[in-house]
Amino acid sequence: MKLSGIEVRVIEMPLVSPFRTSFGVATSREALVVRAVTDEAEGWGEGVAMRDPLYSSEYVEASVDMLTRFLIPALARVPDLDASKVAPALAKFKGHRMSKGAIELAILDAELRGKGVPLSRELGAVRSKVDCGVSVGIMDSIPELLDAVAGYLDEGYVRIKLKIEPGWDVEPVRAVRERFGDDVLLQVDANTAYHRGDAHLLARLDPFDLLLIEQPLDEEDLLGHAQLAKTVRTPICLDESVVSARAAADAIALGACSIVNIKPGRVGGYLEARRIHDVCVANDVPVWCGGMLETGIGRAANVALAALPGFTLPGDTSGSNRYYTRDITEPFVIEDGTLSVPTGPGIGVTPSPEALEEVTVRTEWITF
Repeated sequence: MKLSGIEVRVIEMPLVSPFRTSFGVATSREALVVRAVTDEAEGWGEGVAMRDPLYSSEYVEASVDMLTRFLIPALARVPDLDASKVAPALAKFKGHRMSKGAIELAILDAELRGKGVPLSRELGAVRSKVDCGVSVGIMDSIPELLDAVAGYLDEGYVRIKLKIEPGWDVEPVRAVRERFGDDVLLQVDANTAYHRGDAHLLARLDPFDLLLIEQPLDEEDLLGHAQLAKTVRTPICLDESVVSARAAADAIALGACSIVNIKPGRVGGYLEARRIHDVCVANDVPVWCGGMLETGIGRAANVALAALPGFTLPGDTSGSNRYYTRDITEPFVIEDGTLSVPTGPGIGVTPSPEALEEVTVRTEWITF
């Protein structure tokens, strides 16, 4: 496969409502869309870096710079390029996994479209539908939170995830349990908001029969997570700490987690995400697919990944209307608590030129 050009596009999409986490409030989603044009087909990728380096050290403008100055020129020099060669060709550039993941997905999508192969089949999917969970941000009040959760349950979501932070943890969880009962699959996500000394606070969540506590401590604090796992009964799930298959293996060996959240756009792409999945399966550690407010491009690929056998817990594979009034691809719609895995070649969806243009901030085209 020969690259003829790469388009890097910055888009900004308004969210249907503000989304608050422990590290900030988002009212819109600024993101990268990468289009790879080859002699066989064109493919689409999405970068999950945010506008500001709050969730991670990566951010949109840095991704644009990495792609245009370093990553794309490096790939242009690779003979007989395919997706399996992307990570080795870019390994000399330290970090920037989100940028690498965006370009790898675009190349992988073009390759699979050229072959007529769906991404789900390429990755090893075993299901045609995946169960859907939803992530509920930090609210201004308990009544507002309960109204939001009620709405999502009415839409058919089979699992609720509450964002938490110190001061907004036990009471919102208690309120959700009291209102909706113990049968609702419920978990919490701290996005690194707690410290080792907060173990006693997190242990107060144990009576509520949560599926898991996601990433309570700093992403580099594997030892702290291992210690916490011995203190609380609720399973510890790692997200930000797991940046590769090797990191997953280390975390499991240390006892730092018993569940892993795999976000493909954050770990360098879907091929590395599959390797993380395989490591977890080999160690009997369940995984689920996290979300980064993706558009239909990333959502399609996430749904394909979530259909692999080790993804035994509902992920953040929400419908398009959870975040966007209008998606840039055909919308993903929840039916009976599930999303259908795309069956077309590659990621199985293609952005609408009109919808894409409407949210485009700027584009850059690199010709080879």
